[in-house]
Amino acid sequence: MPTRHRALIILALLIGVSLGSVFLALVVGSIPVPVAEVFAALLGGPDEMSANVVTSLRLPRALAGFACGGLLALSGALLQVLLRNPLADPYILGISGGAGVGAILSILFGLGVAGISGAAFAGALAAMLVVFGLAHGDGSWTQTRLLLTGVIVAAGCGALVALILSIAPDHQLHGMLFWLMGDLSQAANPGLTLCALAVVLFVTLPFARELNLLARGSDTALALGVRVGALRRGVYLVASLATAAAVAQAGSIGFIGLIVPHLVRLATGNDQRLLLPASVLAGGSLLVVADTLARTLIAPQQLPVGVLTALIGVPVFLFLLARDSRLNTRLNR
Repeated sequence: MPTRHRALIILALLIGVSLGSVFLALVVGSIPVPVAEVFAALLGGPDEMSANVVTSLRLPRALAGFACGGLLALSGALLQVLLRNPLADPYILGISGGAGVGAILSILFGLGVAGISGAAFAGALAAMLVVFGLAHGDGSWTQTRLLLTGVIVAAGCGALVALILSIAPDHQLHGMLFWLMGDLSQAANPGLTLCALAVVLFVTLPFARELNLLARGSDTALALGVRVGALRRGVYLVASLATAAAVAQAGSIGFIGLIVPHLVRLATGNDQRLLLPASVLAGGSLLVVADTLARTLIAPQQLPVGVLTALIGVPVFLFLLARDSRLNTRLNR
């Protein structure tokens, strides 16, 4: 089968999975909504309780989950190319740690949902600037230096989060821990996150060819005319902003940015023209399904969605790793 036709089939399948995951999120819950009533609610049917549940609660949450999952998966794919490290994920450079410090402080001081999201985004941006500034140093920017700087900043942020948790009042600890483990229950306005996802994907796709060359090594990319320094800075900036947007909306949801690019790479190869949009679709679908399970398994009580993403992803990843011993080398092809 020609490569282009295969890519189109894969993308079509992933689009179908994405739509199916969102529709499942609208139907399933502590109050099951029949399929016919879901369609009626989406088409502007009568203002009944089921229509209210679908349009006011479940649809915004599902769209926010899809946007956050897509942003995290896209960020993970970009960082794995940037660092040429199969263990790279959106949180490895301290972005989530900075967001965590901002969010936990805002909860400690009693700010509302908007304040928590704003503080988380500000903390993520601050961590991004610190990591980039320290890693750049005297201009001798390297992948190893960026990675080590990010790990150290993440460790420092983790220590600050632990300190805040240790002095926080008991009645605030539950909300803090839920945010740290990922929570989509407050996602009432997904518009900004969806716009961020569209912008990030729109910005990165034109550079897919350069990313393919960068994945083969900076020397190869330089020899073929790629402005490696500018591309690296751009990738770091875009991946960091994508992570900050996702974390500000949903908290720290681990594993999506690590596992999804690898799973997609196993199915599609390492061509960024296909890998990036496929990672967005797969990451968004995985997070929507995980969030649906998180709010229905022991309903009416909800589980942190980050726990579900790990429980789903770990066995799948280990199974695929056992089947395909080439997983560790695919990133550099």
